[in-house]
Amino acid sequence: MVLDEASLALLQTALKRLNKGFNTLPDVEHDLDLEAVENVLLEVAGRMQDNYPYPHPLYAGQMLKPPAPIARLAYMLSLWINPNNHALDGGKASSALEKEAVADLAKMFGWERHLGHLCSGGTVANLEALWVAKNLHPSQKIVASNQAHYTHSRLCRVLGIPFLAVPCNSRAQMDVGELKQLLETEEIGTVVITMGTTATGSVDPLAEILELQKIYGFRLHADAAYGGYFRLVEDLAPETKQAFACLNQVDSIVIDPHKHGLQPYGCGCVLFQDPTVGRFYHHDSPYTYFSSDELHLGEISLECSRPGSSAVALWATQRLFPLVPGGEFARGLNQSCQAAKILFNKLQQDSRFRVVFSPELDIVVWAVYGGTAGQSSRLAQEIFKAAARENLHLALANLPRYLLESQGVVMEWDQDSITCLRSCLMKPEHLAWIEPIWAILDRVTDAVLKDEGGS
Repeated sequence: MVLDEASLALLQTALKRLNKGFNTLPDVEHDLDLEAVENVLLEVAGRMQDNYPYPHPLYAGQMLKPPAPIARLAYMLSLWINPNNHALDGGKASSALEKEAVADLAKMFGWERHLGHLCSGGTVANLEALWVAKNLHPSQKIVASNQAHYTHSRLCRVLGIPFLAVPCNSRAQMDVGELKQLLETEEIGTVVITMGTTATGSVDPLAEILELQKIYGFRLHADAAYGGYFRLVEDLAPETKQAFACLNQVDSIVIDPHKHGLQPYGCGCVLFQDPTVGRFYHHDSPYTYFSSDELHLGEISLECSRPGSSAVALWATQRLFPLVPGGEFARGLNQSCQAAKILFNKLQQDSRFRVVFSPELDIVVWAVYGGTAGQSSRLAQEIFKAAARENLHLALANLPRYLLESQGVVMEWDQDSITCLRSCLMKPEHLAWIEPIWAILDRVTDAVLKDEGGS
């Protein structure tokens, strides 16, 4: 069975308990045409079959991880209430759960004192962090590495903030020497570091950048949308582990529970170490915040209506799987890292491939060895398509020449980039599935190279 059905029985039991909390109210009749609903629902099920098999371990492509059963069930259960976490009037219980869940995330990074909330994802979370940065340094530039997510440069345009890209080193990390040069010549208010880039899973050298902060006094924002949870993993490379250990020293952090946090889309989170930045959110709403003198989450968020169901699901998941080193949740992340190391070793020992980077987290990127950059790219695309025909779903990443030139990927550069194969081994189950994944990759690569040689 690919999709879990057994857990649905638990939902009905929980729904009966939820319903008892409202048994003092008069009954309301629900006029529901069950047959019509069933017909449409079955039609939806048919349409939804036109999808890649995201929950299955043979899907190892993009950053798509199935939510935990507890997250699905808690989210569905809360929909009978459909809370809105903008104000306590619309999401009393779910707002309390959000505050507790966010506090657990902050504690994972070493912050007892913080300001934060959930939002729709990393884009909005980063928007808020950069907006606060602009308020604190209104005339100064923001910088991120040229392998950081494109959202930073785009959001800076939205916010009217000058943005500069910092070149990367050969490991796709922000080059500290290049950053230092920019700090000496430009007015930079905020440096964005990435804890797990989208393309390669690279982690910027935070410890070294913190040393520069002591000299130049810039604000530090950590985009940990993908990699933030790996702070719980103990078996990381020393430099990577050191970077995660320093996260408690940055000014703001973004993390996406809908990536490695086992949550449904969309669930992002923005955290600020200094709670006083909440003053930038101040606004008057005489018709909204009247039921309580407590802080309403809408008073510290740029978004207005937000799904309380996301908070309920996150709280339930963290209740079942606490965010502690050595716990079940952390062990799942460690299994993903182990799977990446095993695949990396197999690729490294195979003359048909060139591994571009040693994986820092659970993302593996590799090129197909070829005479030219164009040939390597074409072979990668053919292997990508051939693997998909055998139900192994990988991803592609187009990487620039300066990151790959020292890797001996090709003999001749006839273009300035190479299309590489990429795998996000996000599921703990991937560790047990590396051999079947490798068997398919090995077989389809042989077939593609044989066709190439015969053409």
